[in-house]
Amino acid sequence: MWLIARRSFAEGWARLLATMAAAALAVGLIAGSLQFTLRAQDAVSGGNASEYAAADVLVQGGTVDPDELYAPPDGRVRLDAVAGRPGVRAAAGDAMVPVTAVSRGKTITPPVGGSTYLRPWIGTPLGAYTIVAGRAPAADGEVAVVRHMADRPGADLTLLLPQAARKVRVVGIVTVQGRAAVAAGDLVLAPPETVRAAAGLPPGTWQSVWVKGSAPGLTVPDATVRRAADVRRKQRDEASATGASLGGALSAIASMAVFTGLFVIANTFGTLVRQRTRRLALLAALGTTPRQLKRLIRGEVLLLGLLAGVAGTALGYPIAALLTRLFADDGFDVSAGRIPAGWITLLVPAAAGVVVTQLAAWRSVRRAARVTPMQALRDAADDPVGRRWPRLLGALLVLALAGGLGSISFAVQAEEPPGIERTVGSAIMVMMGGVVAVAGLAVLAPFFAGPLGGLVGRLAHAAGGEPGRLARAAVRRSPRRVSAAASSLMLGVATATATALVMLSVHQRFAEAGLQVMHADHAVTAAGAGNGATSGSGAPLPLELVDRMRAVPGVTGAAALTATDVKLADPPPRRTDPDEPPEPVHLLVTGGAPAGYLRLGGHVPALRPGEVAVSSAVRDGSRLRAGQRITVRGAAGRTALTVAAFYHDPSHLFADQAIVSPATMARLDPAAPAQVILVRGGDRAALDRAAAGVPGARVLDRAAYVRAAADGVAKGLKVVYGFLAMALVLSLFGMATTVSLGVAERTREFGLLGAVGATARQIRAVVRWEAATVVLLGTLLGCGAAYGTVLAIHLATGSSFLRPGGPWWLLPLVALAAAAVTAATSALPARRAAAVPVLDAARGE
Repeated sequence: MWLIARRSFAEGWARLLATMAAAALAVGLIAGSLQFTLRAQDAVSGGNASEYAAADVLVQGGTVDPDELYAPPDGRVRLDAVAGRPGVRAAAGDAMVPVTAVSRGKTITPPVGGSTYLRPWIGTPLGAYTIVAGRAPAADGEVAVVRHMADRPGADLTLLLPQAARKVRVVGIVTVQGRAAVAAGDLVLAPPETVRAAAGLPPGTWQSVWVKGSAPGLTVPDATVRRAADVRRKQRDEASATGASLGGALSAIASMAVFTGLFVIANTFGTLVRQRTRRLALLAALGTTPRQLKRLIRGEVLLLGLLAGVAGTALGYPIAALLTRLFADDGFDVSAGRIPAGWITLLVPAAAGVVVTQLAAWRSVRRAARVTPMQALRDAADDPVGRRWPRLLGALLVLALAGGLGSISFAVQAEEPPGIERTVGSAIMVMMGGVVAVAGLAVLAPFFAGPLGGLVGRLAHAAGGEPGRLARAAVRRSPRRVSAAASSLMLGVATATATALVMLSVHQRFAEAGLQVMHADHAVTAAGAGNGATSGSGAPLPLELVDRMRAVPGVTGAAALTATDVKLADPPPRRTDPDEPPEPVHLLVTGGAPAGYLRLGGHVPALRPGEVAVSSAVRDGSRLRAGQRITVRGAAGRTALTVAAFYHDPSHLFADQAIVSPATMARLDPAAPAQVILVRGGDRAALDRAAAGVPGARVLDRAAYVRAAADGVAKGLKVVYGFLAMALVLSLFGMATTVSLGVAERTREFGLLGAVGATARQIRAVVRWEAATVVLLGTLLGCGAAYGTVLAIHLATGSSFLRPGGPWWLLPLVALAAAAVTAATSALPARRAAAVPVLDAARGE
C-alpha cells in the first residue's frame, strides 16, 4: 500500500500540489485570524500595562459609575485632603481629559478602539511610566507620549481639546510596564498644572488622587475610595472580554472563507478519486479490502494535510500583517500588541490543516471504499448524477437546516428591544442560513448541470459548430464534474454578491435619508471623522470654531452638534433573562439646536434646559412616555431630565437616539466635543479660510457631507471585504483546479479527438465551452442565493436599509466578471487539452 501511495504521488504530483495549495490557503486564513486575535488580545491586555500599577489606593471625587471603568468621577477631591493622612506615604493628583492628537495633519489612532487622554505626569514612587527616550515634561507646552504614538522625541503635536486646539512639543517617550500603550488607549502626559487647567479644575482640586501606602480605613468626605488592585483587575477582565469578543467576531468572518476552502478541497479530492476509479477497482479485484482502500486515501490526505498545515502556518504571518493594516485603516489599531511565539500559533494551524483536509476528504474516502471490481471496465470520464432520491433527501435536510437558522431571526426580533443590535442580530442569523442554503444548492447542482449544459451547448453549436456539440455531450455525460467545479464558484459568488447588495443598499439609503434630514448648506467636520455626524468616533472640533463660522460674511447661522454617552439610570433596564443581570441602557445624546438645520420625523419643539427628546426606537425599547421624568448618568454625574417629545432620524446620522439643548448638554458633559458644525449660508472659500487654523478641519457642502457620513458607516468593513476577497479567490482557484483536473482526467478523449482530425483550436473551444457552463451555473446559482438571502434579511428585519434591489450595473458587472473568469480559468486547461499526443490517448492508466 505504501508503494501504491508513493506511485500515486509521483504520477499526480501536479494535481496534489494544486489541492495542497487550496488547503494551505484555507489553513492560512485560520492561522492569520488566530495570530491577529492573539495580537489584539495582547494589545488590549491593560491589566499587564496599567497606569495604576504603582498605586495602592485611588480616591475619586464624588461617585463613580461601577459599570464604566474609564468614566471620570462626577465630583472633585482636594489633594491636601488626602496627603498627610495616616498610612499615606505619597499622593498625587490625576485628571483625564479626552483629546485627539494630530501629527503632521494626520490623526493618531489610539490602539484597539480606545481613546487618547491628556493626563498629568506622575513620577516615582506613584507613577508607572518609564522614560525610554528624552525626558519628562517640565514646562507648559511640553508633553511625553507613550511609545505607540511616537518613536522618538522632538515632534510637534496638535491636541484638539473640547474648547480649543493647542500645539505642544514631544520631549519624552514612555512605556508603561514595558508596553507601548495602556488599557484605556494612548496617553499624553503633561505637567500637572497644564492638565488641571485643561480640565477646568480649581486650584488644588483633582478628579482623583493616587495614594501610595496601606492607608487602612481611609475615608474622604464626598469621595469614593477604591483599591487600585480592584481597578487593575477590572481592567484585566474588560481586556479579556474585549479580546474574546474580537476573536469571536473575527472567527465568524474567517469561517466563511474556511467554509469555502472545505468546498474546494472536497471537490478536488472527489475529482481525484473519480480519476482513479479504474485503478481502485483493479486493486479491489486483486483482493484489496475496503478498509485498505480507506487507509490508502486517508494516508494520502494525512500527508497532504501536514504539508498544508506547515505551509498555511507560514502563510498566516503575512495574512495577520494584512489584517493588522486593514483594522488600523478602519480605526482599530492593534500594532501595540505582539504575536506570541508559542505552541498555539504553530501547532493549532498545523492541526487545523490535518482536520480540515480529513473532513473535506471524508466523502471521497467512503466513495473509494465502495469501488467494485466491475468498475474497472467503465470509462473514468463517465460520471452520471447517480441515485436521485438520496441526493434530493440530503439537499432537503440541508435546506431545512438553513430555514431553521433563518427562523431564529424572528425569535431575535421578538426578544430584543428595537435598535441596531436587533437588526444586526437578525441579519447575521439569516446570513448564516443563506450560507447553509448554498451548501444545499451545491448538493442539487448536478441536476442543474445537464439542462444548463444543453442550453450552453446549443448556443455553442450555433456559434462555434461541432465543438459546442461535443462540449454539450461531455457536460451531460458527467454532470458531477461540472457541478463540483461550479459549487465552489457558487459559494464565492453568493457571499460576495450578498455582501455587495447589503452594503450598496445601506449606503444608498443613508445617502437618500441624509439629504432629507440635513438642511444646512455646509458642514465643518474633521478629517478622519466617521460613522455618522454625532457618533463620537470621529475627531472632535474645538467649539471656538463656531464663532469663526458665524463671523464669516453671508453666514446666517452656525450650530455645533455635540455628542456624549450617558446611561439610563431611571427607569432601570428591563430584565430579558431571569438568570442574567439586566443590560444597562446607553444613549448617545446629541446637543444642539436642530430647528433650521435638521428636518427630523415627528415634532421636536425648542427644548428648554432639563428637557430631552428621544427617538421612537428608544421610546419603544425603554417604554418611555411624554412628560416622564428620567435620570441619566453622564460625565458630570446624575442628571434628571423630562421627556418632552419623540422623533425619528431616518438617516441615523445626526441624532439617532436623543437630543438636548446646549444648556442641558453643559450639565451632562461640560467637555462634550463638537462632532460637526452645521452652517447656513456663506461662501465655501470664505468658510475654508475661517477653518484653516484648525488642523484637519474641512468644509463640505450638503451633498458632499452626506456622502462622507454615509461612507463612514462602512468604516470597519475593510476586514470583511478582505476575507470575502480571499474566499472569492479561493473559490476561483478551486474552480480552475477542478476544470484542470477534468482535462487531465480525459487525456484519452482529447487525444482521440486529435487522432480523428480535430484541430487544436476546436479542442480548446470544447474546454472553453465546458468552462462557460461551469461559470454560468455557479454564477446563476450564486446570484440567486445572494438575492434570496438579502430578500430574507429584508423580510426578517423590516429595515428599509436592507433591500434586495441593487443598482442597475451590478448584474452586468457580474456577467462581465463571469466572462473574464471563463477566459482565465480555461486558458491553461484548453492549451493542455490541445497538446495531448495521440500516443498518450492509446496508453492505459
